[in-house]
Amino acid sequence: MNTELLPRSGRILCAVSGGADSMYLLCRLRELGYDVCAAHYNHGLRGAASDGDEAFVRDFCEKEHIPFLAGRGDVRACAGESRRGIEETARALRYAFLEQAADELGAAVIATAHNAGDNGETMLLNLARGTGLKGLCGIPPVRGRIVRPMLDVTHEQALAYLAAQNISHVEDETNRQDEYARNRVRHRAVPALESVNPAFLRAAGQTAALLRQDEELLTSLAADFLAQYRQGNSLSAQALCGQPFPIASRAVRLMAERELSCVHVQAILKAARDGGMADVPGLAVGREGDRLVFGIQPPAPIQPRTVLIPGRTEIPEATLALICTKITDCPPFVHKSFNIFCFNCENICGNMMVTNRQPGDAMRPVGRGCTKELKQLFQEAGVPSWRRQGVPVLRDEQGVVAVYGIGLAERAAARPGDKDIIQIEFSRL
Repeated sequence: MNTELLPRSGRILCAVSGGADSMYLLCRLRELGYDVCAAHYNHGLRGAASDGDEAFVRDFCEKEHIPFLAGRGDVRACAGESRRGIEETARALRYAFLEQAADELGAAVIATAHNAGDNGETMLLNLARGTGLKGLCGIPPVRGRIVRPMLDVTHEQALAYLAAQNISHVEDETNRQDEYARNRVRHRAVPALESVNPAFLRAAGQTAALLRQDEELLTSLAADFLAQYRQGNSLSAQALCGQPFPIASRAVRLMAERELSCVHVQAILKAARDGGMADVPGLAVGREGDRLVFGIQPPAPIQPRTVLIPGRTEIPEATLALICTKITDCPPFVHKSFNIFCFNCENICGNMMVTNRQPGDAMRPVGRGCTKELKQLFQEAGVPSWRRQGVPVLRDEQGVVAVYGIGLAERAAARPGDKDIIQIEFSRL
């Protein structure tokens, strides 16, 4: 057992299921002179058997005068409400209870009985799922105030200790079933690897320890990169794209502050390289100029509206309003401002509408001498692709006549000397 993970003083809360490993942990720590208390979480998944496990741990602790707390929850109901798996929900509820129990019992750390077998199985499961280096590091020995001092202890060693000390434990019958992926790995993959190397679990633990050192180094390099290029919730896209993938991917994960799959990381790096937006669970990431912004708010699409001539037309999605008036003289700033447009009434076909960009939209801007798609005009103006659906586009029955912030179509533009002019000014709501 790795006692270096344990505090020199203070109480240790042992998470005790009643199985061999957790009973070994509780009794071995007490034997070594630590101040221990115990907590048991009843998941309610096995009916009377679950209640029997709780009663066993409670009775043992009362007999041995070990401070004890029990908790319970309806894992199946919570999993259905949160739309998460049974195992994921059970783990979340269990750890939340352990944190609460540690506070109530005054424990400095929470010790769990994850053993060498659990560690090897986790590495194999993560390998099968295609995780990166972090997944192949296995179970972390320390996470917050959770410590796992038994990662170098096998289940067989725990059983031998309990037998020698005449200490009882309970058996979870579901551990013998192959319904769960972990059990299939435990019953089939691990024995196959032990036939190649009888010390497979020890070798796996050594490999995990070496990989953790590599992971810690790469993560520290990514943190150094962020310290140089991060500004609030954004970082330099150009600098990020210039980093090797092992550093860039970790920088992205550190910025996101949440679990990201390889697919999500690749999507964010693509947004940094090519522009656009990456939509990952609970977080939108997009490029603005050279900044990759984590937590952007994409604009809502603009709903088509008829422009009141004269009158005021509000565009709440863009927090803008159109102030439309009729004038008789072309102002001197005509075609120099991209939020005030002057149109020759004779050149407007039918009603004027305000919409967002539509596929195939194009315009021949005043003074440009050529027709271009709005996509190209947005690119030239540096408008990020994820912002474009929120840019107002004015159109008549023939097509685009103006784009807010971009320009005015030559065919609809008023000229000096024109007397029947529609002036549209954009203002903030």
